[in-house]
Amino acid sequence: MRRADLRAVADTRRRLRDQLRLWGVPALADTAELLATEIVTNALQHTGGGAVLTATLSPGPAKRLRVEVHDSLGRRPPRRPPGGVRPADDATSGRGLLLVEALADTWGIQASGAGKTVWFELGSAAA
Repeated sequence: MRRADLRAVADTRRRLRDQLRLWGVPALADTAELLATEIVTNALQHTGGGAVLTATLSPGPAKRLRVEVHDSLGRRPPRRPPGGVRPADDATSGRGLLLVEALADTWGIQASGAGKTVWFELGSAAA
C-alpha cells in the first residue's frame, strides 16, 4: 500500500477477515480488523511511504494471531507513559495506539532494516 492509497485500508480489512475465516478463527476478525486498520493507517499517514501487512496464525490448539505492519520510517511512534496525556474528547486522531494497547493481548514496535514493524497479537481465547 502506498501513502496516498488510504482506500487500500478497506481492502486490507476485507482480506484479513477472509483469511481469518479460512483459518477457522472468524471470531478474531472484528478486533483484528480494528487494530490492523489503526496501525496501517498510522504507517500510511506518518511515514511518507508505503506499508506491508502480514498476518500469521500459530499452529496448535492455543492459536495466536500475529499481525505486523512494516513501514519505511525508522522513527518509533512515542509511547505514552501510564497515565500520560490522552487525546482531547473532541480530537479527531491520537487514539490508535491506545486502542492497540487496550485490545491486543500483546503488541510492540521493533526496528526492521530502514524502517520499523508495529505488531500485535491476539489469542483465539480472546475471541
